[in-house]
Amino acid sequence: MNNKLAREEVLHVLDLARLSASEEEILKYQIELKKMLDEIDKIKELDDFSEDLLIAPWKNLTTLRENDSLEVKNEDILLNVPNKKGNFIALDVEVVKDE
Repeated sequence: MNNKLAREEVLHVLDLARLSASEEEILKYQIELKKMLDEIDKIKELDDFSEDLLIAPWKNLTTLRENDSLEVKNEDILLNVPNKKGNFIALDVEVVKDE
């Protein structure tokens, strides 16, 4: 098995990445990129790899609490409102007119 990529392949990768490299770096990349591709090929060879594992390795066992609604009267809410008009909360809004 060849332990390095062809020079043209490394130059193609450098071109795609819009990078330049010296002759020494190209030789280094021929070996290093080949090692990376070999490792990727090892992953592809796994037989027990399941697409189900891509989603999540656990089952969704989420439990939610009961939705207890509180009964609140309008009068109780309005007790804490500083500015009100009847059964409504009054907002202090300053209207600015364009001149």
